[in-house]
Amino acid sequence: MSEEILVGIALILGLGIASQWLAWKLHLPSILVLLLAGFTAGPVTHWLNPDELLGDLLFPVVSISVAIILFEGGLSLKRSEIETTGHTVRNLVTVGAAVTWVIAAAGAYFILQLPIYLALLFGAILIVTGPTVIIPLLRHVRAVGHLSAIAKWEGIVIDPIGAILAVLVFEGIVAAELQTATTTIVISLIQTVLVGVLLAAIGAYGLAFVLRRYWVPDYLQSAVALTLVVAAFTASNFFQQESGLLTVTLMGIILANQKELNLKPIIEFKENLGVLLLSALFIILSARLRLEELGHIGVQSLLFLALLIFVARPISVWVSTLGSDLKWNEKLFLMWMAPRGIVAAAVTSVFALELAEKAGIVEAELMVPEIFLVIVGTVTVYGLSAAPLGRWLGVARPNPQGNLIVGAHRWARMLAQALQDEGFTVFLIDSNHKRVTEAKLAGLPAMNTNVLSETLHEKLDLGHFGRLLALTSNDEVNALSTLHFAEVFGRANVYQLHPRETESSLREIVPMPLRGRLLFNGNVTCDKLTHMFETGTVVKRTVLSDQFGYAQFKELHGDSAIPLFLIDESGTLNIFTVDNQPAPRSGHILISLVTEHAPQPPNIDSPKQVAAKT
Repeated sequence: MSEEILVGIALILGLGIASQWLAWKLHLPSILVLLLAGFTAGPVTHWLNPDELLGDLLFPVVSISVAIILFEGGLSLKRSEIETTGHTVRNLVTVGAAVTWVIAAAGAYFILQLPIYLALLFGAILIVTGPTVIIPLLRHVRAVGHLSAIAKWEGIVIDPIGAILAVLVFEGIVAAELQTATTTIVISLIQTVLVGVLLAAIGAYGLAFVLRRYWVPDYLQSAVALTLVVAAFTASNFFQQESGLLTVTLMGIILANQKELNLKPIIEFKENLGVLLLSALFIILSARLRLEELGHIGVQSLLFLALLIFVARPISVWVSTLGSDLKWNEKLFLMWMAPRGIVAAAVTSVFALELAEKAGIVEAELMVPEIFLVIVGTVTVYGLSAAPLGRWLGVARPNPQGNLIVGAHRWARMLAQALQDEGFTVFLIDSNHKRVTEAKLAGLPAMNTNVLSETLHEKLDLGHFGRLLALTSNDEVNALSTLHFAEVFGRANVYQLHPRETESSLREIVPMPLRGRLLFNGNVTCDKLTHMFETGTVVKRTVLSDQFGYAQFKELHGDSAIPLFLIDESGTLNIFTVDNQPAPRSGHILISLVTEHAPQPPNIDSPKQVAAKT
């Protein structure tokens, strides 16, 4: 028996992580692949039966996992992100939520033919969107400006609101009389808010107090934080049913906005744990579906899905953004951003089970296949169309080609100018005011600030950028810059100059996890580049063709030439690094360093090359 349990757990984890990797490889929303894997392992092949595997632990495990995911989402919410758009977020999670509830409940009653009390419950559940679907989708779409912050705040804050509303409706259903139901709902709402806020404040400020005084060693900080989150969630639910989600979300928000508190180790641990939990949850919940339940899905279900996508969400956003400063294209983008996720699935599964077993309302089980259709439908529609729509509206850049350059000295400006001349966005950061002024006079966007400043992310819209190039003369600043921005752009897209040390000492002094990818080829340090530019080296743009290819370029300039960047036929920028040397071909544009006195080939673009460049 124990072996079967181990096999089942291993299957859940293996399918979850394999699905995440496959989704990344195929550029698909991860939830779609997770749901397909869980459905295949559960009702189709019967390899996995979560109810038999976990028994009575099933829903407690699901609840705690959702709590950890919401806490991790709360940790990403900074008040400074919505200083100018806070009223929009407030309206979306209040007025917008109410509009969604009314329309969804009406649709459940008239289209799905659910009893009025179940329709109200189902509508309340459908208010939620959630970080489990919003954050991966935003990461894929790369919305610019404040749209990403608005969607993220709404998706995280609205989860506990929807769950609490669903609990209140559930308690009203269970209550026998209208007067009793009204009294129960009012009392429950007050108790939920009081318990959630009180325990969240105790947990967050208590953890902050302990961390500031270094009472917990570094290696125990993540474990202590996780234990405290689970304890606060459990205590909150003990004192007031389903108030735990509000508690942990508020805990995350309070901690995220504490000044001079290093939460990076905790955040990184929670992010990694969140991916594992999210993967397992979707596998488990989709594996619980039964084929006979899916038989109830028909035309009415598709009409209800269309109502949510094309009516409920647009009206909700329109009402919530009345009088706001959002432009029409930004409003349209928000109208197309409401996928449902794990919280909707988990809450529906729990309430359907309790209503069927405890209250004898068998029709409640019909909500389960409907909610999974909504999840699959909304994730498919929004996941596959949000990026193209965002590009068309001019509010998203799924594959940003912008370059954030650390250092604004003379030759860094020359490299930035070469990239800008090719149509790529560049932005220079330097703590030297004179260099920044010279960059601006040269027509290059620049900022006088410390690249390691905590407020840089707030001052600069990073949605335009896809990579970082650290080009300063300080090797430590270069390494710290790439480490700082690795979580934003990914480790594959942060680059730095080769440190001054030799390769053997490089491994000892600057280990791989603490630096970016080394730029260009060989031991190209800042000192070497500075000397080259002082002795006549220039940045050269060469259009490769059948008559003058890369072999001819090497023959003409010899080993002294240093390839820097390669722009392929699709306009994608490729950077030469120690671990990656792109293969230049005919039709590519090569940007390199060459000596000024070397003979230069004719460099006139053909009409085809001009069109491709444009």
